[in-house]
Amino acid sequence: MSFLELKNLTKSYGDNCVVSNVNLSVEKGEFISLLGPSGCGKTTTLQMIAGITDVTSGAVVLDGRDITRAKPNTRGLGVVFQTYALFPHMTVEQNVSFGLEMRKVPAAERAGLIKEALALVHLDKYAERYPRELSGGQRQRVALARALVIKPPVLLLDEPLSNLDAKLREEMQFELRQIQRQVGTTTIMVTHDQSEAMSVSDRVVVMEAGRVTQIDRPVDVYEHPQNLFISTFVGKANLLQGRAVQVSGADLTFGVGPIEVRCSPKASHGTAAGAHATLAIRPEKIRLRPTGQGRFDAQVKERFFLGNQWMHRLDSPVGELLVVSMNDGAEPVDVGHSVGIDWNDSNVRLVGTH
Repeated sequence: MSFLELKNLTKSYGDNCVVSNVNLSVEKGEFISLLGPSGCGKTTTLQMIAGITDVTSGAVVLDGRDITRAKPNTRGLGVVFQTYALFPHMTVEQNVSFGLEMRKVPAAERAGLIKEALALVHLDKYAERYPRELSGGQRQRVALARALVIKPPVLLLDEPLSNLDAKLREEMQFELRQIQRQVGTTTIMVTHDQSEAMSVSDRVVVMEAGRVTQIDRPVDVYEHPQNLFISTFVGKANLLQGRAVQVSGADLTFGVGPIEVRCSPKASHGTAAGAHATLAIRPEKIRLRPTGQGRFDAQVKERFFLGNQWMHRLDSPVGELLVVSMNDGAEPVDVGHSVGIDWNDSNVRLVGTH
């Protein structure tokens, strides 16, 4: 049995179903991210686990115990909110101590636990400061220490890094994962940031319109998206419209404009010959070649310098293409010039049929 299980978890407000039949099994010590756009139901799902939002139907089972109807304060879970929710009139030490005091932990034991939690988030020298005297990243660490000091069986994170600037956010992603691995707490994080979910998670749960559409390792969500929505929401993708012209047990070939495109066998989905389909290929999987040395030629419409990469927007016989190339110091192709386009068949994915 898994450590935490969501069984057909559903939340409705009247006729409006915001979370529908979510099933998820989480192993002890695992880091799971709920990923999706605003309004997809990920925060509501987290709140049902925490007990903040009532469950319409389904169950939340923690370590074999059904906690679906249990009050939030009896679940013993650690929660870090987007807004940190620190007490402004309390010092860092007092904020971290609060949960222990509510559990009537003796003062002598509290002191040791607080010291341990603050050292874990590198704030042991800031114990006497107030939240207003801290940076955004430091306040986030206080909130994390307050959640972890009670030794929760599950840590719930609701968009914990969204209020930080880009550089600090990236630093905190890896620090958060490092702390989680050190402590070993089972963790569920809500985020709409794909890179955040990809960089720290053991598995990613992609949600769309209240439903789970894929549960997988980050690399598999990115490399093998199970539908059109995931292919474009998680990273960038070039979408090619075609029709199946050859179908066998090990291969699929689609007519796309004037060319034929072979598709990864893993993505066949039982497609019938003649079916209309949408194929996807990631921009970094397309290679720029000299004119006449690829599958076809395309013209550079725009180019953008991204520091470590060049991004090109191309006009091609199969439609507009986005191509990302590493900046290796060579001069990029000028706007208006032609280039050859090539890719490996194994990098093409079938993401929809109609």
